[in-house]
Amino acid sequence: MNTKQVVANRIVELCEQKGVAINAIANISGVPPMTVYSILNSKSRNPGIVTIKKLCDGLEITLGQFFNTPEFDVLEQEIK
Repeated sequence: MNTKQVVANRIVELCEQKGVAINAIANISGVPPMTVYSILNSKSRNPGIVTIKKLCDGLEITLGQFFNTPEFDVLEQEIK
């Protein structure tokens, strides 16, 4: 699994945990819904850290909490 997929999976997981729809988290976070769906569908080439931070703010979690999962710890190196 690549980084984009892990980020997308984490967003979906957190929305499910918080009971928030994808469209709602976009609105709460001030991130355009199209941007969120691009991240979830791996169409976004590089989901920016500022966008992820805004989503975290909407979910009321820190960036540390967002990235604190085993999936992020075992990612393969992106530079090849």
